[in-house]
Amino acid sequence: MAMESGSSNPPLEVEEEYSRNWLELPPDVTMSILMKLGPIEILETSQFVCKSWHNLCKDPAMWRTIDMQNLGDREFQDTYLKMTYSAIDRSNGGLGDINIEYFGDDDLLKYIALRSSGLKCLRLACCYLISNEVFTDVTTKLSLLEEVELTLCSFTVEAIKAVGRNCPLLKTFKLNHQGARDHSFAGDEEALAISETMPQLHHLQLIGNGLTTTGLEAIINSCLHLKSLDLRACFHISLGGTLWKRCVEQIKDLRLPNDPTDDYKFVSSTDYESDFDDGMFTDVELLSDIDEYNEFSDDEEFEDYDFWYD
Repeated sequence: MAMESGSSNPPLEVEEEYSRNWLELPPDVTMSILMKLGPIEILETSQFVCKSWHNLCKDPAMWRTIDMQNLGDREFQDTYLKMTYSAIDRSNGGLGDINIEYFGDDDLLKYIALRSSGLKCLRLACCYLISNEVFTDVTTKLSLLEEVELTLCSFTVEAIKAVGRNCPLLKTFKLNHQGARDHSFAGDEEALAISETMPQLHHLQLIGNGLTTTGLEAIINSCLHLKSLDLRACFHISLGGTLWKRCVEQIKDLRLPNDPTDDYKFVSSTDYESDFDDGMFTDVELLSDIDEYNEFSDDEEFEDYDFWYD
């Protein structure tokens, strides 16, 4: 009797749909994910997911870096101040890097110095309520700083000198302005302060600075270890001849006055001619919308989360 040719294939196994339970991830993996969210998201939402996440969000290792970006709305300044104090407390003295934009005052800066003497990186942008006196004093307590950024702040030349004198490990300094072509804004006081007190610099960013050729020559002569120099929107220098040759030979990463400023979020465009009115910028662009932070927009709602400070 002839056997039937061929054979039937075994039935295909249907894989059961797998749904990952994020709460069952190993703690170190969960912590790594949460750290990518940033402090604002952690304090507003993530820590409320469950008890285990809340405990992880209190681990000092989560708060080595604090990036606090208020987007220029005065309504939220008190909220961000309270968040920042909480984040600093949670770092338990281990804070290494902090960025503050559009808020902050003398008391906050003094608290950072008090609780984070090992700070390596300090960035301040549009922090108009921090005085020169307090900033200068704080530099004496943050002698381990390796990077300082001051963007659109109103600190004096003496405050800049204090950074150089009191922070011997400083390798990166960023002193950024909006920039102006009007000759009345030209001046070398800041450049000379840098050349006199920061010869150890490796990276210097001076976007929108009013330095002239004299100031640039002083920096080139004194800061012999410079690897990068950002001169974008520095409209009062004339690069040519021997100075140009020295810059090219000495500095590996050189950005020129007319190079694009697309990555500099504190100006409205890269076309500076169109952004001036009698030599001054008419506006400053804010990159993000503040509406997403309305959950804690007033003190009454904020007080419901006092356990931030637990």
